[in-house]
Amino acid sequence: MPKEENIYQPLLSYIEEKNAKAISEIISEMEAVDIANFFEILDDTQRVFLYELMDNEVSAEMLLYIDEEDRKEFLKNFSTKEIAEEIIGEINSDDAVDIISELPEHQQNEIIQYIDDNELAQSIVDLLRYDEHVAGSLMATELVKVDHNLSIIAAVKEMRKQAEDMDEVYSIYVVDEQDKLLGTLSLKKLLTTSTSSKVSDVYNSKIRCVQDNEPAEDAARYMQKYELFEVPVIDALGRLVGRITIDDVMDFIKEETDKDYQLASGIATDIDSTDTILNITKARLPWLFIGMVGGLIGSRVLQGNEEAMSHVPALMFFVPLIAATAGNIGVQASAIIVQGLANNTLGQNTLKTLMKEVSVAVASGLILSLIIFGFNLFINHHDMMISITISVALLSVIIIAAMIGTIVPIFLNKNKIDPAIATGPFITTSNDILGVMVYFTIAKLILGL
Repeated sequence: MPKEENIYQPLLSYIEEKNAKAISEIISEMEAVDIANFFEILDDTQRVFLYELMDNEVSAEMLLYIDEEDRKEFLKNFSTKEIAEEIIGEINSDDAVDIISELPEHQQNEIIQYIDDNELAQSIVDLLRYDEHVAGSLMATELVKVDHNLSIIAAVKEMRKQAEDMDEVYSIYVVDEQDKLLGTLSLKKLLTTSTSSKVSDVYNSKIRCVQDNEPAEDAARYMQKYELFEVPVIDALGRLVGRITIDDVMDFIKEETDKDYQLASGIATDIDSTDTILNITKARLPWLFIGMVGGLIGSRVLQGNEEAMSHVPALMFFVPLIAATAGNIGVQASAIIVQGLANNTLGQNTLKTLMKEVSVAVASGLILSLIIFGFNLFINHHDMMISITISVALLSVIIIAAMIGTIVPIFLNKNKIDPAIATGPFITTSNDILGVMVYFTIAKLILGL
């Protein structure tokens, strides 16, 4: 039995016994994320029973941590009115949007109509309008802001009202009469400044912010670069519309990493182990088909060089080595480039990047070629010219594969296509085919076939 189930075994026994009192005592001491982990191992009936024993605030937070598909299935047990009142009304606007956006459009509209808090309802409507790939989709509208004309004592009173609806307060934002972001107000200034002073006299006008319509990936990089726990979000007019916290960015990065990993593995759409067999098959088939087509092209290349192999049968033995090396080198080069693009550390000098990868390929290729040359000459006892042919072909293939692995991700990125596509079957298949073609071309040139 897994470790988690050992920890949760007493709680599981109480659920089977329907011992509500004992369950309530245990879950009252647990964090929402731990309850969610336990929730995953229960069947639907047990989940409903446990859920009804929690207060709305804890149960709503717990739902944020469970698997998306499990959450969608579990919410079928509740009416739209119950979802609005017991779940959406207990969480921040950004989390509310995450849950609502998973539901059918007609159900989304019904839930919004049942939300008693008009301000929250309007915030959710506004956030739902953002594309999922822009910074606005990551933000929450709950924040603490004060007008720059207020006195310190009036600002503190205003901040207390706004903070009541927030779990954590990281920053206090200063705005003007049009809600344009002017800066931030530090806790130190609040504690050390005279209460009769105005906010405009003490706030910090140095602003680090992101725009609501800029790519979410850029916003995440910005927060990473300046090591921010929170960043304010402004619209095109400079008005403060929300804030992005570090937990929102971490969730986004995890989702993007999962997608990139799946693309690199040859999976066309975002799936996980809980998806249906049909969905998983549909996601895997496109790249498997491309791989199959690549294999067929490779077989045609070999057929076209059948005469060369009949004259020098030893050439055939090294086809797997050439193809595998080409694929591996290409994947290594593309992985480094994609990582650099993702971290924004690659720079703008494409030629410099290409030359660096080619230099690495030359160094690696020379070492491997010398090893294979010695192996063929002294262990396999091949002819000198055959040994030279295989080594030269191997070096050439390594250099070409590295160039392709470098150029393709950069090209895709410049054309707004996810470069992660280039780290998987695409590079492997194309370099396999090209490697074999280069191999036999060099063999014909050197051996005069």
